[in-house]
Amino acid sequence: MGWVNRGTHHAPRIHDLRHSFVVRRIILWQQQGIDVAHEMLSLSTYLGHASIAETYWYLQAVPELMAASAKQFEMCMPEVNDA
Repeated sequence: MGWVNRGTHHAPRIHDLRHSFVVRRIILWQQQGIDVAHEMLSLSTYLGHASIAETYWYLQAVPELMAASAKQFEMCMPEVNDA
């Protein structure tokens, strides 16, 4: 399959695929203009997370998602841009 291990494990794990799925899904929702905050509960349930905070972790764990989240925050809080 041509997988390259980027972690501290000796080989890719099924959990790595799960992480890729979540990140790609959130990026796709952002590109499609879908309200990610609205969809996070569904995604959290799908993943079997006990707390939605476990799902929101992906937003801060991936630089591309963190940048998109920051941009959305700035659009909602114009006074932050004025400072």
